[in-house]
Amino acid sequence: MNQKYKVAGYVKLAKLWERSAEKAIAYHRAYYKEKYEDSDRFVLFDVYVDITGQKEISRRPAMLRVIRDCMRGDANCIAAQTKGYLAANTKEFCYLIKLLFDCGQHIDIVTEDDVYHIDTVNDADQQRAALHKMADDYTSLNPDDYSEWKHKIFRSIERMVADGNKGE
Repeated sequence: MNQKYKVAGYVKLAKLWERSAEKAIAYHRAYYKEKYEDSDRFVLFDVYVDITGQKEISRRPAMLRVIRDCMRGDANCIAAQTKGYLAANTKEFCYLIKLLFDCGQHIDIVTEDDVYHIDTVNDADQQRAALHKMADDYTSLNPDDYSEWKHKIFRSIERMVADGNKGE
C-alpha cells in the first residue's frame, strides 16, 4: 500500500470529565499515538475529544472538526473506541454515515466495540455497503429531516470556523 490512511481518532466523554479534561485529553492522545505509531497502514492525523453532555452532533465541536477535516480530505478514517462515541442514537448515526459516505471523499470508519465493531477499511463483510444502505434507507424515511440536519451541521461548522475555533 503506497498511501496510509490518515486517522482522526475521536472520543466523546461525559461532562463529568471536565474537571480532568487535560488529563483525559492527554490520555486519549497517547492512546491513539501508541495505537498507530508503528502501523504500516495508518498514520494518526489528529485526536479529537469532546467533553460534553451534548448528544447532538451539531453541538459537539470536536465531532464537527472531524467532519470538516474528513470532508476537506485531511483525514480519511475515523477511529473510535466505540460506535457510541460517534452518535448518541440511531437517527444521528444514520445521518452521520450518510453525510460521510456521500460527501465525495472516501472516508472509512473503524471502532473497537467487542461485538459488532465497524471496520470499513478491511470491509470483510461488506460493512461499508451495508452501512451505506442502512443510512440511505433510514434517511429516505424522512428526507426533509435529513436535509435540515445536514444544513444544521454545515451551519455549525461555519459558525465554529467564524468564531476562530479552527482546529483544536
